[in-house]
Amino acid sequence: MPPERTTTRARDLGLPFNGTPGSFNAITDVPDTAVGLKTIIENEPRAARNMPVRTGVTAIVPGAGADEPSLIWAGIHRFNGNGEMTGSHWIADGGYFVGPVVLTNTHAVGIAHHAAVKWMLRRYPGTYGGTDPLWLMPVVAETYDGFLNDINGQPVIEDDVLEALDGAKGGAVVEGNTGGGTGMICYEFKGGTGTASRLVEVGGKTFTVGALVQANFGIRDWLTVLGTPVGRHLTHNRPFGGTGERGSIIGVIGTDLPLAPHQLSRIARRGALGIGRTGTVGGNGSGDIFLAFSVGNRTALPHRADSFIGMEIVNDERLDPVYEAVVQSVEEAVINAMVAATPMGGTQWDRALVSAIDHRALIEIVGRSRGLQG
Repeated sequence: MPPERTTTRARDLGLPFNGTPGSFNAITDVPDTAVGLKTIIENEPRAARNMPVRTGVTAIVPGAGADEPSLIWAGIHRFNGNGEMTGSHWIADGGYFVGPVVLTNTHAVGIAHHAAVKWMLRRYPGTYGGTDPLWLMPVVAETYDGFLNDINGQPVIEDDVLEALDGAKGGAVVEGNTGGGTGMICYEFKGGTGTASRLVEVGGKTFTVGALVQANFGIRDWLTVLGTPVGRHLTHNRPFGGTGERGSIIGVIGTDLPLAPHQLSRIARRGALGIGRTGTVGGNGSGDIFLAFSVGNRTALPHRADSFIGMEIVNDERLDPVYEAVVQSVEEAVINAMVAATPMGGTQWDRALVSAIDHRALIEIVGRSRGLQG
């Protein structure tokens, strides 16, 4: 029986992406990895607000079932740095993070960080409730939703972040206008939250690579789907009027492959190739930041670990299929975000209506290019 979900995905349209996805074709196919979403939509301004509210929070929790926190080995890549990801300096130096990854809008990074710390204190009282005050540095990343959302009104509050974290679960992830992706725009179509996964065999064992993106980047002319320059054919209803890119993308890549931090940094770099397949050139105004993590080799926090830490890692010579899986997952996650999204805006308080990509037109254009049926 297929997983229950409420949004259309790229494969539902018959788009033939390469690779074999996991059960849910989502980052939650990575073992013990959960996702929570808090979506906030108010299509009419309230009180002193000047605009509607369309924003939210996405929480990704590696090691979700563990009773105690552990090091999550990680790597990052800054493809274009017009954005923010907290904890990134220590990930670059120490090679790990502890706790959840939270995605939201640009002006909610502070409250999301504050709330994530509170959640960790509550979630692990045996670790953080003693007399030794350990430090916490959650990973919080952002993209800008101010075209559709009253971002300066700072509508995201602590309880919204806690709700996303408390609600994190495995299984299908509802994409499009959800969580931190609620108000996002991608290639001048409605964008948002998207995810995908791939199964990969290494050393006779099957592992999972999964990606989740908050897609908010690109201009229409660049949009490419499965090698077809779709954006050149869909030139109507451009909310930015061709004036340039105004967005960003955060890509989070997870796996259960046992990898060292330097390998995870290499994995993160492949995320840029994934979005490149969808047509972007990495515009100046776009914060294109990628985080890769592994739930393999989970290790006790340093103050509780031995003097020497053992790790099993994949031979670098075996990583090419993994790189391919990363690129495929990120590419499909972006298109899933767009296909799942629905139109937003167009009220008397909005700058414009942001249309969703037309499924029928998308299938027709890609089909003509590739000789597909349907």
